[in-house]
Amino acid sequence: MYQPELEALPRPRLRALQEERLKRVVAYVHERVPFYRKLLDEAGVDPKGLKGLEDLPRLPFTRKADLRDHYPFGLFAVPRENLARIHASSGTTGKPMVVGYTKGDLQVFAEVVARSLAAAGARPGMMLHNAYGYGLFTGGLGLHGGGEALGMTVVPVSGGMTERQLMLIQDLRPEVISCTPSYAQTLAEEFRKRGVSPEEISLKYAVLGAEPWTEAIRKQVDEGLGVRSTNIYGLSEIIGPGVANECVEERRGSHIWEDHFLPEVVDPDTGEPLPEGKVGVLVLTTLTKEAMPLLRYWTGDLTFLTHEPCACGRTHVRMGPVLGRTDDMLIVRGVNVYPTQVEAVLLGIPEVVPLYQIVVRREGTLDEAELKVEVSEDFFRQIGQEVLSDEVVEADHRLHALREKVAHKIKDTIGVSMRVTLLAPGQAPRSEGGKLRRVLDLRK
Repeated sequence: MYQPELEALPRPRLRALQEERLKRVVAYVHERVPFYRKLLDEAGVDPKGLKGLEDLPRLPFTRKADLRDHYPFGLFAVPRENLARIHASSGTTGKPMVVGYTKGDLQVFAEVVARSLAAAGARPGMMLHNAYGYGLFTGGLGLHGGGEALGMTVVPVSGGMTERQLMLIQDLRPEVISCTPSYAQTLAEEFRKRGVSPEEISLKYAVLGAEPWTEAIRKQVDEGLGVRSTNIYGLSEIIGPGVANECVEERRGSHIWEDHFLPEVVDPDTGEPLPEGKVGVLVLTTLTKEAMPLLRYWTGDLTFLTHEPCACGRTHVRMGPVLGRTDDMLIVRGVNVYPTQVEAVLLGIPEVVPLYQIVVRREGTLDEAELKVEVSEDFFRQIGQEVLSDEVVEADHRLHALREKVAHKIKDTIGVSMRVTLLAPGQAPRSEGGKLRRVLDLRK
């Protein structure tokens, strides 16, 4: 552990620390942030009257729209000149969400990422190949600061330029890599194409995040790179990566660093708190942020919490895998569809691989969904003589049968009809270091 005195804090003492910090942060934002003063006053919440964590449901939610509505500095609790750094979200439309950090915030940022790296198996003196993007995205600089705080040698490779990534991994021989799960898949695939076996790769641990991923992807990455991969979780709005991380001992849920981030899971429709183990929306309150504290931030991520004891000895609550996002949910002809549901179906069909893209269009008044998915290399070899350019030609009943099989599985499992397009190996979108765009919604 990086900070064993805090990571293994007995639950009663952890709860007392949370209550103390919750009261302090509510008073802090009420005094310094007009947005929160108005919300708290309207909700009848007097910061001086808070008793403890039982008052948490009385506090108002903060939504992503609130950050955009107060762009760029409207939610900051300190003057702009007191900021040490500014980051921004990687929004695809409109203006990004701007987040700021004081020097104290950056110290906390480095500490929670260092905890996360240690939980993932990293140790002082190891080399970290950091393939998260540097810049306004919090991933690159976030992992960099945490690696240095832990005492690692950090290689700031950033994303993209896969040939250079492969060369540096082979020449510098790092023990740890941090990147998105889809880019780890890309690197494993490229090593395999070059005849480099997992045993020849120096990597031992992979710290993967910024995208939802599955146990099947973990298996592919572990086997392809010869690593034990763990999930790192975070949001730019809260701090960046390092809000939570799986421990390498169990890899069954990510420990949320509760002395800094107070978690809840609530009903997506009513906002009411849900009991342990029930899936709902993860809500986080920052307990120690100075520049931009957030009360009950609605992350949109669907998961659950568990206090089940962990073999690693950490006492902080674990969150399950992110099963989807409320704002990533597609509604196609009245049916709710999450990309992770589609991926789960594809993993059960051996003739295809979970490399895909969902394209949604509106034809007249109706929504039409197309699923583009790669066939497996084994299946491709069987029908290789029927491949022309980069498209699989419809020249064999096996292709028709596979399309029907995938379409029926999707319909039977998820309840939505999708037109299936089969792609040759290598033709589905690949990650170049950033987040992989699985859904293309072309509806107006």
